Amino acid sequence: MSANFDFRIVDRMQALGTHIQKSQLRYHNKRVLVSKEFTFDAAHHLHAYEGKCKNLHGHTYTVVFGISGFPDEIGLVIDFGDIKQIWKEHIEIYLDHRYLNEMLPPMNTTAENMVVWIFEEMEKQLQSDAYRDRYDGARVEFVRLFETPTSYAEARREWMME
Repeated sequence: MSANFDFRIVDRMQALGTHIQKSQLRYHNKRVLVSKEFTFDAAHHLHAYEGKCKNLHGHTYTVVFGISGFPDEIGLVIDFGDIKQIWKEHIEIYLDHRYLNEMLPPMNTTAENMVVWIFEEMEKQLQSDAYRDRYDGARVEFVRLFETPTSYAEARREWMME
């Protein structure tokens, strides 16, 4: 039996309960990594550093989250909208259009320090009462923080546990 993959317009929408059963929505129960990316603009300067970055300057940062977990009964590991909500309400507010030296905990605002703080903040939210029970085993696997399009620092779960 061969499938016909020629172009066609869908005749009817698949209906839950008629064409697919709720028990079929989750295809597997394997851990899967999902990823979401955000950007923010911020200013900072580095302490005890001899170079251009000792002066106040700014970047358009990109942060990439890798979050893993087990799919729920409908096949979702975590709703991308929930990752965005955590980012907007609990992390971005400290970063976007801010002077990082005064917004973050006392630290030199290197990409290496900031990426660990971002990792910890996302992990803290995923383990909070609001999300822990909703997403089975969801955890941060990595955070990558691009300071420029070609330069980034990364924090990984296995390194954070060392």
